[in-house]
Amino acid sequence: MPPAAYRRRMATEERIVVIGAGVSGLTTAVVLAESGLLVHVIADELPGHTSLAAGAMWGPYLVEPRDKVAQWSQRSLEVFGELASDSATGVRLTSGIEASRHADAPPEWATALPGFRPCETAELPPGFTSGYRFTIPLIDMPVYLDYLQRRVADAGARVEQRRLRSLPEAGPAAAIVICTGMGAHNLVPDPDLRPILGQHVVVANPGLTDFFSEDTGLSSDLLCIYPHGDTVVLGGTAIDGFGDLDPDDAAADAILARCTLIEPRLADAQIVEHRIGVRPTRDIVRVESDRLLDGTPVVHNYGHGGAGVTLSWGCAENVLTLLSER
Repeated sequence: MPPAAYRRRMATEERIVVIGAGVSGLTTAVVLAESGLLVHVIADELPGHTSLAAGAMWGPYLVEPRDKVAQWSQRSLEVFGELASDSATGVRLTSGIEASRHADAPPEWATALPGFRPCETAELPPGFTSGYRFTIPLIDMPVYLDYLQRRVADAGARVEQRRLRSLPEAGPAAAIVICTGMGAHNLVPDPDLRPILGQHVVVANPGLTDFFSEDTGLSSDLLCIYPHGDTVVLGGTAIDGFGDLDPDDAAADAILARCTLIEPRLADAQIVEHRIGVRPTRDIVRVESDRLLDGTPVVHNYGHGGAGVTLSWGCAENVLTLLSER
């Protein structure tokens, strides 16, 4: 938390501009505004399209740096555990299986989760050699993003829908926080940011309650089944370097085929919608301080790849700490 004198000065005299209203931008706005800062959110999409397209299950997903990711994701896990007690948040603690077609050890982050245990052979679908059951937060993103927007408003933050083509267009500010995902590629600019295309198929739920996820490593073909009440989010794809948001019918058919092999009840499920987004990916997640040429403090919070939800609360609190050090 910033010192009390710092909070009072910022809240009464100056504003913090948060650019972006995906899960990172909205979470950051919540943390800053609820700490007493005067927050102004500017975004061209309310909420962000990519966040709406997420699955979404908590779990560090191919992101670095490892030590910070562990801290950020653990903090988010704690918050999601608290939010799961309120159905209006869209967060639910869900039991399920992550499985592998190879005899791999479980991911380190999974072993400390509630209910963790190795699966019996009979629990695994054909072709899988190992698997682990645990309980984890599953997030219904449209519901959750609505919740975050309400919380931003309740905290007194101003929200403006506007596309910024440069950081100075944000206007005079005590500090600027960049949570624009792939938009940071041109806005910062940051040439190290690249897109990884993701596609999900949402179907009517035929009665599933448990999640299923395959550890597919670096494959571009993912396999996940995330039940959210009346619907199930099926995935997915991770196509490095592609940012075309047009639906790919062949990819959607392949997703349905992969998931149906695991859960035959999905064979006749009605398709509700297709969700497509671009994971904003860097070799290292960027949460750090900077300054514009005019001296305005900037804090970067982007490049989370497929772990934006997982890292959201930890990174947002890190942003607050960095602002307090200015």
